[in-house]
Amino acid sequence: MDTARYAELFLTESQDNLSAINHALLELERRPTAREPVGALFRAVHTVKGMSATMGYSVIADLSHELETLLDLVRRGDRDVDASLMDTLFGAADTLERAIELSVAGRADDLDVAETLTALRAASKSSRTPDAEPPAAPAPRSRKKRAAKSAATGSALTVVVALEPDTPMMGVRAYLAIERAKTLGAIVHTSPDVGALAADGFDGTITIALETSAGDDEIDRVMRSAGSIATVRVSRPGGAPGRVAASPPNGNGSEARRPSAGTASELAPARQHRHIRIDLQRLDTLMNLIGELVITRGRLQQLAAILNDPSLTETVTQASRLVADLQDGIMTSRMVPMWQVFDRFPRVVRDAARALGKQVDFVVEGQEIELDRSLLDEIGDPVVHLLRNAIDHGLETPDERRRAGKPPTGRLSLTAARDRSAVVIRVTDDGKGIDRDRVLARAHEMGLIESGRGDLTDDEVVRLIARPGFSTAREVTDLSGRGVGIDAVHTRVRALGGTVDIRSTKGTGTSITVRLPVTLAIVRALLARVGDETYAIPMTHVNETAHLELNTIRQVKGRDVLVLRNDVLPLLHLRDVVRLPKRDAGGGQVVVLEVADRRAGMVVDELTGQQEIVIKPFDAVKDGLSVFSGATILGDGVPALILDVSSLL
Repeated sequence: MDTARYAELFLTESQDNLSAINHALLELERRPTAREPVGALFRAVHTVKGMSATMGYSVIADLSHELETLLDLVRRGDRDVDASLMDTLFGAADTLERAIELSVAGRADDLDVAETLTALRAASKSSRTPDAEPPAAPAPRSRKKRAAKSAATGSALTVVVALEPDTPMMGVRAYLAIERAKTLGAIVHTSPDVGALAADGFDGTITIALETSAGDDEIDRVMRSAGSIATVRVSRPGGAPGRVAASPPNGNGSEARRPSAGTASELAPARQHRHIRIDLQRLDTLMNLIGELVITRGRLQQLAAILNDPSLTETVTQASRLVADLQDGIMTSRMVPMWQVFDRFPRVVRDAARALGKQVDFVVEGQEIELDRSLLDEIGDPVVHLLRNAIDHGLETPDERRRAGKPPTGRLSLTAARDRSAVVIRVTDDGKGIDRDRVLARAHEMGLIESGRGDLTDDEVVRLIARPGFSTAREVTDLSGRGVGIDAVHTRVRALGGTVDIRSTKGTGTSITVRLPVTLAIVRALLARVGDETYAIPMTHVNETAHLELNTIRQVKGRDVLVLRNDVLPLLHLRDVVRLPKRDAGGGQVVVLEVADRRAGMVVDELTGQQEIVIKPFDAVKDGLSVFSGATILGDGVPALILDVSSLL
């Protein structure tokens, strides 16, 4: 069997199992006497073992085999769960993850797993049962198991599972079906056996003798959860009537679909798997095509308005609706839940807290919030920086917290929520907060502020700690001290069209909020003109617009402010921002911009309307302005720059 073409599928399946392994390890560390995490660990490792053996990845198979042996001792109660065991298990999980990545890449020999295998075997030997114990002791138990197996053979039912004809990695999928069957009861035997599933002659049908009390409906449901199952046939001992639950090949009312017992289980054929895996490159291509289509739609709408032909206008309107529906469908297909990235953070927090000798209660909320896949891939590293920064700089050691009257375990939360057309990610801790005095002293040392300054505003604190190379850490560690954490977050988030906001109270804690657009590809924008130039302002940051009246402008400390319904807002002039000559006083429009809790008014010559724009990459010229986040093509074919509102406020 040529397994090379199934490598990506194996990697995807293995990543799901690795995630389950890490979650189970964290749960086992919190509840050392619990049985559920051990069972979950064993099942995930056992699945990886079978899949890797089928693929011919011997390094992974060896690792998972030794890990499975150790977990079996824990499951049977022959090995206590202690700190030493948890370190061994976490280390083995990391090695297993690396082995999977390298094996799929064809570089399995680059990884030396001897040390991990030795550690696993040593942990297995330190079980409660001494090595010198006579082997005769467990013999009665083995005889009982053989007797039980023999008895079970006579009362076991038979489950015949047929895979769909075009199933990729057919042997691996059959192995997963066997693993699902184990959750129903004891497997007496399988035909063919597990070792033969990888053979080229395997036809996709496997027979399982199963000792279980489950009904036909449950057996059918559990077996189909393995995926790519065409039929499930259940036969009971003594000639009891069984049932075939089949997926209709063409929906043509085949024999397998006819109801035989009138039960609800006959609806099983309708329970098809509704998900398929698609290469992200294909989705990116579709997104680029719909972007060009949106630009063309804008041009068509402009031409229809100029020609003023009713038939043309009606046709363009209908085409515009279809393009909008297509655009919505493609963008929705790119949305994925945050948990796909958030799932790895509990392990990150655990390792960082352990390295620093701190106790952390980590809470994650809003994992079901969806974000464009391209953004989700980019946001992982910034969140890791924020979490590590909170553990290192924010949360105190248990002794420090006790002296401050706090519980020894610090609280760290990661939340995600939707806010209009943006996603808000917030990292909050109940630690000591930002030490303004240290920030001020460090800023003096680096010559970043004048020597006479004795206090800093919130915005100044944020700007300082976000500067490249700025750090208040007394020493460089593996986690911090190089001054790249918050700076890296700011740089990455700004590049994604988002903003970072920091709020901190000394002795109470710190909250860092990241706001991101839901998607980077197509956004609705307000078009504003100054002189002969048109600029796009993302509607995410537009609160309202108004006609500019001279009597609403005031001067405060030498700067223009706008008085709007008893609110006083800082006032910007887009002409000043893009370095165009000032125009005569009077007239113009004002756009009220909003980023997080900051608001300001921006004066423009004219507002020309709203439009969905396709964001194109923008490489600024050397020494150019840093107030643009991208560019777009308008309906008339003229390019326009997109303002980065977060850099203006």
